[in-house]
Amino acid sequence: MVAQSGGKPADAPSNEPDKSGQSEQSMGGLLLQLNMMARAFVTSPHRNQLLLLLVGVVLVILVTSYFQVLLNAWNQPFYDALARKDLAEFLQQLLVFVAIAGGLLTLNVTQTWLSWMVKLKLRQGLVEDLISQWMKPRRAFRLANSSKFGVNPDQRLHEDARHLTELSTDLGIGLLSASIYLASFITVLWNLSSGFVFNVGGYSFAIPGYMVWAALFYAVTASLLSWHVGGPLIGLNADRYAREAEFRFSLVRVSEHVDAIALNNGEKDEERQLNLDLKAVLQAMRRLVTATARLAWVSSGYGWFTQVAPFLVAAPIYFAGNLTFGGLMVAVGAFNLVQAQLRWFVDNFGTIADWRATLLRVANFRYAVTQIDSQQAEASHIEFTETEDEVIRLDDLVVEAPSGRSRLNESKVEIKSGERVLVVSDAGANKTLLFRTIAGLWPFGSGQVGLPKDGHVTFMPRRPYLPQGTLRQVLSYPQPVAQFEQADFEHALSAVGLGHLADDLDRNVRWDKDLADEEQQTVAFARVALQKPAWIVIDEALEGLDEGTRDKVFAIFEKDLGQSAIVHIGRPGSKASFFPRTLRLLNERTQADHTADKTEQGEGSETKDDV
Repeated sequence: MVAQSGGKPADAPSNEPDKSGQSEQSMGGLLLQLNMMARAFVTSPHRNQLLLLLVGVVLVILVTSYFQVLLNAWNQPFYDALARKDLAEFLQQLLVFVAIAGGLLTLNVTQTWLSWMVKLKLRQGLVEDLISQWMKPRRAFRLANSSKFGVNPDQRLHEDARHLTELSTDLGIGLLSASIYLASFITVLWNLSSGFVFNVGGYSFAIPGYMVWAALFYAVTASLLSWHVGGPLIGLNADRYAREAEFRFSLVRVSEHVDAIALNNGEKDEERQLNLDLKAVLQAMRRLVTATARLAWVSSGYGWFTQVAPFLVAAPIYFAGNLTFGGLMVAVGAFNLVQAQLRWFVDNFGTIADWRATLLRVANFRYAVTQIDSQQAEASHIEFTETEDEVIRLDDLVVEAPSGRSRLNESKVEIKSGERVLVVSDAGANKTLLFRTIAGLWPFGSGQVGLPKDGHVTFMPRRPYLPQGTLRQVLSYPQPVAQFEQADFEHALSAVGLGHLADDLDRNVRWDKDLADEEQQTVAFARVALQKPAWIVIDEALEGLDEGTRDKVFAIFEKDLGQSAIVHIGRPGSKASFFPRTLRLLNERTQADHTADKTEQGEGSETKDDV
């Protein structure tokens, strides 16, 4: 992994976290975001398993709906038996209830299991797709350095993806259940209310589907009011998740650098920054709490009124004597079930807003990942190619950065197999950006970079990357361990002076924490000694070694890697003679300023002579 340093040109998007309190903008409308997510699942290897689980959920909900209809119809004989004080019928209906309730219990447990399995497969499919897209060559680096959606990707891949899949499952199954139950009970309620006769002023009349229309009116007014009151929750939830991600990043950063903080007595400064990030989280949560409380007035108010609403609707018919007590309870039960399904939007609006905000974050991330290659290709002018003649070729290369433009002192550079080249720089010229450009990571500038088509090129950044795993895996990374023999590992460690670690090859620890900084860099050179690449490009990694270790590394270059081409981007050192060829990275802004100064001095001299 290339070290994270250096800037980017002024026209490149910023990847700084948004501290303004504003939520991120959508990459498109809801349908576009859903389509983006659907494409992730269509190509998922778990697609068929997920479809089978969803079919199971639909079947269970359909059977549950049938049992709910039976349970609602059971109300009339049960309550009529109570009204008649018919003990035998009462006991008979209790047995019927046990059978229906037992079936519903089994169905509810089955639906719960299926729901969690759907959540599991959804999360597996989504996160595997996001990781696959993110980990395509150079995408993660490019996203982190040129898009605001590359900030805190761990939050989007972990917490946001988990939250999205769980909310999607709960809301999706809830909406499906509501739709099926509505279709089942709206017919029941229509048939029940078709016999309702109103007696007003000596006149009798009936309203077809009277209780259905009452339930529709009740649910529509509640939904419209919920949308009006709860709309801001979508943006507030997105903003809250962004602030949470920044706070988490700050905590991780402090945890990773506790030694440096302690050595500099920087605890107070870090505490102050952490408190500022926490304050941003709490402010976002306060705004969210206020909006949620406003929505609670609507949802809870309608919820309490629902306790009496069906009785008020059916009361005129019941008190007119056109409805038995058992019939009243059946009508009330059917009304409650119908309006409950119609009020699904009201009851779940807070969750829907949360889901919408999470979908926005995950869809934005996936869109940014999949589009980053084409976007940077349009913004970049550097052409990356493969050479057929086993050379590294840099033609008219200019590297652009916010601090200025840099270029090599030779417009046409060819580095041949086995050649040793040192690249030094003017003050202000960014050597790390040149390193990234040769590696194909930094696309901003002009000219052409060509790398050997069939050559194994290893890039060594200033700060080495030691992956998780055993020391054997660290040394062979990214090649498979089985490619090397035990003697190869021992020789590589011994060659750089780390022979004492040979007994720890199969120890699995955090090597980036277990080893000192210089030892980590030395392990990186041991990796090179093990893998013997044909081409090695180094970004000042040699400067961090003590003289004895550096001598060992150069001994490896001369013996084990005698046929390898080595390009060292750094400073002249005690082994400068090892590099017979030297290139210089020029800072064009510095040169322009120097030329301007000479011109001004020249003009001043001419004036003085004239005088």
